[in-house]
Amino acid sequence: MSDSEAVLLVERGEGFATLTLNRPAKRNALSVELRDAISDALDELATDSAIKAVVITGAGPVFSAGFDLSEFERAAGDAAFGRELWASSDRYHETVLRFPLPTLAAINGPALAGGFDLAILCDLRVAASTARFAHPERTFGDVVYGPLHDLVGGAIAREVTIGGRELTADEALAVHLVGQVVPPEALAHAVSETVARILAAPRDVLERTKAKALTRAGYPPETTGTPTLEL
Repeated sequence: MSDSEAVLLVERGEGFATLTLNRPAKRNALSVELRDAISDALDELATDSAIKAVVITGAGPVFSAGFDLSEFERAAGDAAFGRELWASSDRYHETVLRFPLPTLAAINGPALAGGFDLAILCDLRVAASTARFAHPERTFGDVVYGPLHDLVGGAIAREVTIGGRELTADEALAVHLVGQVVPPEALAHAVSETVARILAAPRDVLERTKAKALTRAGYPPETTGTPTLEL
């Protein structure tokens, strides 16, 4: 499969890997295929001793518009696909959140619904000034709440998930949802600088720090025998 056909591009750098959501014509909607590709890639990278961090970004002007809603329409009339869809969703959320090494979302544009969730499931976030954050799906379905609350606190989390507030990149910076906002043309450089700071630490130290962060947030890194996360 060529890069133009792959829904996820995986590029290894020196000590880190970059995952690029590659459905720009669909605003990088998180289909079952794309979610499974992300989960598979992260599972593989977790066992690669040369990798110390993972960057996640989107192709084109949008980070991700969220889950592919056309698949929910299909699932309504196809019970087998519906089971596949939700199993894919559960695995994806757990895999991204509990990845044992640092993850950095390079938010190149709007991060909406499940795309917003993907950004907050990462450990760190650097955003282009064109980014915005919203949960339009709150009017018809559940949202990922816990990790957002952990980042910005209850007041802002409720404004976004219950009150429907949309955040610009600068507003996201002000409430500490993202750590840095830069012009779109400076995003790659800002991400490189952040990755360099991460890579200054040994892999085992990064793993222990990530485990502490997950445990402190209420998501112990060990998943064996545990129920599906209530996010």
